[in-house]
Amino acid sequence: MSVTLRDGVRIEAEGVGTVVADAAAPDGDVNVTTHAHGDHLFDADAAPERVVCSATTAELARVRRPEAAFSVADHPRVKLLNAGHVAGSRAVRVEGDERTYLYTGDCSPRDRCYLDGLDPVPADVLVIEATYGTPAYVFPEQDELERRIVEWLNDTLDRPVLLFGYALGRAQKLQRLVARSDRPRLFVSEAIADLNAAIETRLDVGFDATEYDSLAPEPGDAVVLPMGSARLDFVDRLAEERDAVTAGFSGWAVEDSFRYRGGYDEAFVLSDHADFEELRAVVDAVDPDQVYTQHGFADEFARELTGQGYDAQALKEDQTSLGQF
Repeated sequence: MSVTLRDGVRIEAEGVGTVVADAAAPDGDVNVTTHAHGDHLFDADAAPERVVCSATTAELARVRRPEAAFSVADHPRVKLLNAGHVAGSRAVRVEGDERTYLYTGDCSPRDRCYLDGLDPVPADVLVIEATYGTPAYVFPEQDELERRIVEWLNDTLDRPVLLFGYALGRAQKLQRLVARSDRPRLFVSEAIADLNAAIETRLDVGFDATEYDSLAPEPGDAVVLPMGSARLDFVDRLAEERDAVTAGFSGWAVEDSFRYRGGYDEAFVLSDHADFEELRAVVDAVDPDQVYTQHGFADEFARELTGQGYDAQALKEDQTSLGQF
């Protein structure tokens, strides 16, 4: 067996072949896409003919890669499990002849808004994300966090608010939180509206938001925008001319510097990833013989796990895994 990180995570599983997950140009015997974020999604001109993914991820991929031609496939020994990251996200369990492998992709065990969290299953080999893989990143309890956000939305009702989160993921959760507040109108960008529509076709969830044509928010309005637009000139203009309040939402908001780097008036620790303690709990629940960490604090998390007695190493691009020897 071997696990490597090249273009995507590659798992050589006995009796299955090469399983390639989240590659830009997938070339495996079995190709998997765990979710439709750009850094996990195939390129439009390199889409595999058949891809193992959820129906929701396929719908979202067609929004984000409209030129790509692919069909959804399955495999009897490649199982998809809810990952709890964004709509349609899945973890992957590969059942080899001698070993089982679990690749989490991006994950969160928290139930939040309309998403159920990851429910880990046992595996011999675990490949786990480590975006927040250090003890500094422990998030508030979800119910309390959501209560605080809704309370803040109501406390600032006399002003419009501009809410910034990734177009796929936090943007949808922010819309659901606004719906729980007293704010009468909710607006979103075109990119978010397109993703909303794709999600609504596959999941039993609705987003009561209007796509804005030109943006002139009034007191009480909430506007959800993609994270990358927070530093654009029109945001500064709205904040000044319409007295709009800005807020950023991310796990990185654990650090005070997140608020200042983004130029936000307020910041909340709303994340689509597992925090440090949740990552450790996932590893304990899977109870693997071998752990590979990737993304974020991969080295630090591998050291933490090694200190707990696990056989763990950070998965580096083009690095040969121990299982190849």
